[in-house]
Amino acid sequence: MTTKTTTLIHKSTMCILRLGLLSTLAAAGPLLAAGMEPGDSEQEQAASASAPAELVQIVRAATQQFIDVNAATAAGYAPAFGCVTGPDMGAMGVHYINGALVSGGQLNANEPQALIYEPVGKAMKLVGVEYITLAENWLTAHQQAPPVLEGQLLQYIGTPNRYGLPGLFELHVWAWRDNPHGAFVDWNTHVSCENK
Repeated sequence: MTTKTTTLIHKSTMCILRLGLLSTLAAAGPLLAAGMEPGDSEQEQAASASAPAELVQIVRAATQQFIDVNAATAAGYAPAFGCVTGPDMGAMGVHYINGALVSGGQLNANEPQALIYEPVGKAMKLVGVEYITLAENWLTAHQQAPPVLEGQLLQYIGTPNRYGLPGLFELHVWAWRDNPHGAFVDWNTHVSCENK
């Protein structure tokens, strides 16, 4: 009987320990997902949460002048690829790309390589931007370090790709249209190519 009692106590203790560990992981999960440590101050946590908002605000200030698509074309941006859409992921819209900024190989939050417009009837509505740099040029110039813009790591798109371009790094910023999946997610379910 003592063996059964000891086994029962051991099993109960292990169950309690497992529940405690699970509770700790559940509580720490949101902090770890946000890159926070349990001891980080509220100010550090608030600064991390506001980082996306800061880049979105920088983009809005820098691209206010391009609300009218004619201002974009006058500044050297030209449409490419038509209206980019996905079967179930939403759309990106029409990319107006500035070739000089792409080939320049620099990243500056105030000078996006592409402006993204949603066709609405016969008009174009600015919804976001895309930062683009060719991977080979960037990696060669920056000792193989991937590009980061205002704390956001750019995504690598290999070759071959749907655009027929060499490997590149890119970052979408939905500064003029909310994206329910996040400000830096490529596809936006609140953008459509159906309103032409």
